[in-house]
Amino acid sequence: MSERGGQNAGVVAEQLRTWNANAVSEVLEFHGETTIVVPRELLRVTAEHCRVHLQFNFLSDATSVDRFPVEPRFELNYHLVSIPNKTKIRLRTRVSGADPVVDSLVPVWPGAGWLEREIFDLMGIRFNGHPDLRRILLPDDWEGYPLRKDYPTEGFRDIPATFLPGFKKQ
Repeated sequence: MSERGGQNAGVVAEQLRTWNANAVSEVLEFHGETTIVVPRELLRVTAEHCRVHLQFNFLSDATSVDRFPVEPRFELNYHLVSIPNKTKIRLRTRVSGADPVVDSLVPVWPGAGWLEREIFDLMGIRFNGHPDLRRILLPDDWEGYPLRKDYPTEGFRDIPATFLPGFKKQ
């Protein structure tokens, strides 16, 4: 998406600081992409401000990163697009491993529902106010969260070995 004719993503960080000085913890620029780090407790109100006042009308993706053993352990990244302003930014918040809970952004962008369910299912981060927070990819009785760095590669289950007819275990 071209920046020409649109607002610069760095200007967005300044607009957020003007609105609430505590809303921006850090601004990261890398390869022409702007990441605005937001405190966990201000994520939803900052997202609402971005949507309503800064015209970030499209949530294109939400992802998470496990930084184990570093604390805060998790990072949540919400990729936002302002179609009218031709601008992209990323909102990032950090979440501790001891209390992996953050407010859901479903009230801001309803499409966040599926993305947050996937993050919950694979990383175990819970979203306050999510209308349907349950597993989306794994069975309901699955133990653990397989994208966490401390998840055992063999899993937590005892799955009986099954063999094809005529195949002998060595």
